[in-house]
Amino acid sequence: MATTPAPAAAKSPAPPPRSVLLDAAFLRLWAGTTASGLATWALPFVLGLAVLHRDLGAAGLGLVLAARTAGFLAAVAVGGVLADRHSRRAVVLWSALAAAAAAPLLAAGLGRSLALMTFAAALAGAGQGACRPAFQALTAETVEPARRQQANAAMTMAVRGSTLAGPTLTALLAAFLDVRTLLLGIGALWLVAALAPGEGGVVAAATETGPVAEAGPAAETGPGTEAGSSTEAGSGTETTTESVTGPSPRTGFRAEFMEGIREARRHPWFLAGLAALVAVIALGYSATSVALPLISRDRYDTEWVLAAAMTAYTVGALGGALVIARLRPRSQGWAAFAGLGAYGVAPLSLMLPVHPAVVVAAYAVAGIGIELFNVPWFTATQREVAPDKLARVSSLDFLVSYGLAPIGLALIAPAIDHFGVTPVLALCAAACFLVPAAAALVPTARHFARTAPTEARTD
Repeated sequence: MATTPAPAAAKSPAPPPRSVLLDAAFLRLWAGTTASGLATWALPFVLGLAVLHRDLGAAGLGLVLAARTAGFLAAVAVGGVLADRHSRRAVVLWSALAAAAAAPLLAAGLGRSLALMTFAAALAGAGQGACRPAFQALTAETVEPARRQQANAAMTMAVRGSTLAGPTLTALLAAFLDVRTLLLGIGALWLVAALAPGEGGVVAAATETGPVAEAGPAAETGPGTEAGSSTEAGSGTETTTESVTGPSPRTGFRAEFMEGIREARRHPWFLAGLAALVAVIALGYSATSVALPLISRDRYDTEWVLAAAMTAYTVGALGGALVIARLRPRSQGWAAFAGLGAYGVAPLSLMLPVHPAVVVAAYAVAGIGIELFNVPWFTATQREVAPDKLARVSSLDFLVSYGLAPIGLALIAPAIDHFGVTPVLALCAAACFLVPAAAALVPTARHFARTAPTEARTD
């Protein structure tokens, strides 16, 4: 007697990935990154208090901050190479300890030795610069691909929140503590940054859900197939940290850094994004940094516009990070470039004789847009770049974007004096709109990937 075969059981849908905020390893990394960001922001503010208390002159403040920037730029490339050559956790530890050691030196030199303070500031900047690419690569080692966008959004929300609450908190502490004690507090924050993160658990390439893992044979030369970045077939064993981060055979520093540049050149979307970032930071951000105080004083005759616009920018960035933590645009690259180009509304609002509320609203839009770019940008870099070159590519990102910003600031002020504020702002607004739009036309820019994600291809 024939029997009817039992119907196959329907597959239950895969459970949604657990929130990254419930992951203890990520929370430790988040705490360290937040502490480093708060310490980085706090140092200029506390040194400004030293000027108010006449422990440091204005010229001395400029020298100390310039030394910190020089230390950052000198160390960020070195940190990228070291983080790809050795354990990312070790690079975070020693670079943050170096920044922590600078704090008591700054306190010791305050009011006594400008040379000692300059050296200490350079050391603090070097620690900050070396740990940035290591933190970026450590995030990729700690968080699996499906949750990295949420993780990067949580990171940027912590930084923006520190920027928003930091002035009030520091002002309150300054009412009870002197500048030297506040400097030692910055050192304590760097100790948290050094000690809080744990060892990054390397995510197996088999768990990758990005385009490299899905593209099949056509993507055999993509980032996921680099030596040491995949698991052995059938073994079920993840690669070790050393196999991902230790290039073999060992080459010189310059050769290893050039490997990072070659890896960056393999991703046209990355080069296009870097060019757009430079335009927005060196022109748009620099122009508004110089022009906003002038216009707040001369046009509106009040400091309220300056304070409200900067606060609105930070609040907007918090909102943008919150949105992008869950938003998954089908064309994430185009959406990100649109967000970056939105910064152009800030210089545009300063050109026109508009109500102050319009300026504040424009800065809020600019803040939203910058995080709609930043979070997918960091996530795509962690997904697409070869794991053993991720820190070097990230260091190139920080080196170019941060390195050119002081040049923009140095040139914008003389340009405003010579040509006037309106023509300079018009040029910078046009650059903010047009350069990201042009970058979006570059091949692979639509999805921030060498191949389109599965859901975008099927749609």
